[in-house]
Amino acid sequence: MTTILIQDSGFVQDDWDGPLLDWDVTTQGGAEPKRGYGLDVPNTVTAEQLKPYFDTVGMIRVFFPNSHDGRGFTIARTARLLGYTGRLRAFGHVIADQYAMARRVGFDEVEIDQTLAARQPEPQWLARADWQHHSYLNRLQKSA
Repeated sequence: MTTILIQDSGFVQDDWDGPLLDWDVTTQGGAEPKRGYGLDVPNTVTAEQLKPYFDTVGMIRVFFPNSHDGRGFTIARTARLLGYTGRLRAFGHVIADQYAMARRVGFDEVEIDQTLAARQPEPQWLARADWQHHSYLNRLQKSA
């Protein structure tokens, strides 16, 4: 199934062309490229478990099994606080209303399937793309 990649500019072409390794393969001693590979991780890992990969991985893709499980947001925020500066992608069932939160915690982009994109087309995602200005903290600062 083809997926849709969302960034602040809307639906974009996926430019990732490196290998994507499954978390289970890397943790069970599977062969791992030297640098620049992507790492698919479930939302049950912690950012601390990912830290040994920060210097070699080119992208970490965190799976969201459904829209009401926020553990992926915690992984992203903690990974950024621990110093991860690479590409960070939310993957799975993230809805347009969660886009601003995904960006605030450190995700660079969101990847969804075509079915979700049909239910929530690009204009719904673009309405949340100005995530830096439309936050409750920003509104509080303006009213003070």
